[in-house]
Amino acid sequence: MDSEKEVNLPKLAVTLVTGLVIYFVPAPSGLTPEAWHLFAIFFAAILGIILKAMPMGSISLISIALVAFLQLLAPGKAGDSIKMALSGFNNPTIWMITIAFFISRGFIKTGLGKRIAYWFIAKLGNSTLGIAYGLTFADLCFAPATPSNTARAGGIIMPIMKSISMSMGSTPEDHASHKKVGAYLTLNSYYSNLITSGMFITATASNSMCQKFAKDLGVEISWTGWAVAALVPGLLSILLIPLILYKIYPPEIKDAKIYKAEAVKNLQELGSITKNEYFMIFAFFLLLFLWIFGATFNIDATVAALIGLSFLLMSNVLTWEDVKSEKGAWDTMVWFSALVMMAEGLSKLGFIGWFSEIIKGQVLGMPWIWAFPLIILIYYYSHYLFASATAHVAAMYTAFLAISIALGIPGKLAALMLGFCGSIFGVLTHYGHGPAPVLFGLGYVDLKDWWKMGFLFSVILLIIWMGTGALWWKILGIY
Repeated sequence: MDSEKEVNLPKLAVTLVTGLVIYFVPAPSGLTPEAWHLFAIFFAAILGIILKAMPMGSISLISIALVAFLQLLAPGKAGDSIKMALSGFNNPTIWMITIAFFISRGFIKTGLGKRIAYWFIAKLGNSTLGIAYGLTFADLCFAPATPSNTARAGGIIMPIMKSISMSMGSTPEDHASHKKVGAYLTLNSYYSNLITSGMFITATASNSMCQKFAKDLGVEISWTGWAVAALVPGLLSILLIPLILYKIYPPEIKDAKIYKAEAVKNLQELGSITKNEYFMIFAFFLLLFLWIFGATFNIDATVAALIGLSFLLMSNVLTWEDVKSEKGAWDTMVWFSALVMMAEGLSKLGFIGWFSEIIKGQVLGMPWIWAFPLIILIYYYSHYLFASATAHVAAMYTAFLAISIALGIPGKLAALMLGFCGSIFGVLTHYGHGPAPVLFGLGYVDLKDWWKMGFLFSVILLIIWMGTGALWWKILGIY
């Protein structure tokens, strides 16, 4: 049996004891017992996932069972409690992520993904680094007009990236091959997506929320103003992150010239595009059109994904057997639904508000030049508690911006940096932003590496955005 699928009893014991200790410690002042008990389950679940005490799906189902049994989200109401515990499965973003796996299967099954991969390698394949930059700039081109970065990562970039990795001998099923190129390209695609998401208000859903919340507090941010402010730190991140990742988390295959020649040959051998490939191309552009212009027609991004999937099923590009057999999709749906449910529950039960008040009490009275980086760091790293950027922004953005303004921090400076954090703090975890479950679910990157590299690159991105960004914003007159 694969060791990753076994129950590790010592690690499970550590997880359970930790959770029980937190659970039975009296709730801190200002916090309800239900909020504290939910935090204990959430913390234990994350610890168990990190330690690999059990498979993530198993830990998630146990967490759902505990939340429902203890009636933490609806005290005294068993029927409502189970509905709340299962509420994550009703989240549109989670369905978007799941559907992205199915669409990716269409690219593989039709051979279109392989054709696109060979084309990319033929054009940019002198090195793996060149391929990484190609995917990064492709994401940048789509970002301003794709309000769902989950759709952009899962429906556009991920199928191409996965096909490139597989064509270079790096397959999800073969653990020994992950470091060839798959692990590097996966993390690079994720980090690049988060950077481009931070550069435009229309590149991810939470940015428009930041714009609205800032306006409610008297801080006006236009689409152009946001983009110009993000221009220098964003482009610098795009140029540096693939290279830094290449140095500290290198792919085993660096010189891709041999694959470039092979790709040209394989591209010729594929011959003419097949009927199913044409169907897949149509579905791709249909999805792209709906994701870009869906708001004009009042079509949600997840509805657009369902339309695309429906077309693939009706055209027989995909069958129901294909959908049922996509284990990664269903596994991701289970564990991500549980984490989203608990993270949203922490906010509803007042845990996040309680945490924000503690921070407010600590920083009030400090000179703003010292308080500003402290506020950003706390806001940024509190994202470990969230399974959604949108949830984090909804719960904490207004409070932290109000605290910043009260301390004398220039409102536009604080509003923008908190807004940029709404994308780049996603590097921290495998559940912290919509694209994370899609790319982590491929299986190329171990959980330990994902978290370790995530923390390292969180520091690098903060240095770029707070350092270079601060100089750029001073030039722009933002403060």
